[in-house]
Amino acid sequence: MTTIHDFSPRQADGAPHPLAQYRGRPVLIVNTASKCGFTGQYAGLEALWRRHRGRGLAVLAFPCNQFGAQEPGDAAEIARFCSLSYDVTFPVLAKVKVNGPEADPLFVHLKREKAGLFGFSAIKWNFTKFLAGGDGRVIGRYGPKTKPEDLDGAIETALRAA
Repeated sequence: MTTIHDFSPRQADGAPHPLAQYRGRPVLIVNTASKCGFTGQYAGLEALWRRHRGRGLAVLAFPCNQFGAQEPGDAAEIARFCSLSYDVTFPVLAKVKVNGPEADPLFVHLKREKAGLFGFSAIKWNFTKFLAGGDGRVIGRYGPKTKPEDLDGAIETALRAA
């Protein structure tokens, strides 16, 4: 059975970022954008990361420019924005596409594992969140309107199970 641990997306510098390194740890994966109405969620994601990282939670951001061209910057611009605007310290990986024929294989997998509302698999907007358990299986999908702090209960459950 395929899990997130079978994928190795790219870091912002292009180097591989094997998700197998998170085996045994819950991982929150989010498609992000710097010029979106939900961009303020970076603060909530950072708060989750700081609160739970000592117990094993990983948070991974994947910038995406597919929704309203709200992530036009290159890797250096995105990193600078995240650091200066939200003091982001969790990994911000390479920009990806999450829908369509050029979708990153990780997001193809995530969507296959957890469909959205009414069974649709396509990601509808920035800041869609996927929570995987320590076994690498996707246990939750949350839309952009779900604030990071609303995931505390699901994260606690995933941490206890890991």
